[in-house]
Amino acid sequence: MAASTYAARIAASTRAHPYAVVSAGLAVLEGPLHGGAGALAHRLIADATASGDPLGVLADRLRAEGWVPGFGHTLYQRHDPRAVALLGLLEAVPDPHGVRPVVTALVTAAGERLGTFPNSDFALAVLAHLTGMPADATEALVAAARSAGWIAHALEEYQAPASRHRPRGLYVGHGGPEDA
Repeated sequence: MAASTYAARIAASTRAHPYAVVSAGLAVLEGPLHGGAGALAHRLIADATASGDPLGVLADRLRAEGWVPGFGHTLYQRHDPRAVALLGLLEAVPDPHGVRPVVTALVTAAGERLGTFPNSDFALAVLAHLTGMPADATEALVAAARSAGWIAHALEEYQAPASRHRPRGLYVGHGGPEDA
């Protein structure tokens, strides 16, 4: 389950209003390792296009960050079926900005040199480039797509016992009455 979906379920388990459930999902979605990853992949494509050296940009990102945005996935180990579907659909979209050769070079290099594959964040970044959308459009697309799911999860959660996602913990640190 995606982190944003889990956050939405936790909010719903406290009987939060559906607007608050979506807000909880959006708060978590904003992170660069979730919904914000598309903007990072968008920047990767933009930098590779501007430099004319996709392999160099890929190597620079890997050296600087230790990972390459838009590639690999913790759940999907061999390929991201969402990316495969979207990239397939994008083959029919005109390329007025000349990014398709860069995209191909990035995907090929990531596969051959890193043994990884494009994920849905990369595919959304390609969509944004092909259609002239800004980098943050990728996050808006993910949010719009996930919102219906968050509401569905909330409706399911409203039927379950309340606050069932509350972890239990015991404070064992300093500062208690016995330390005074």
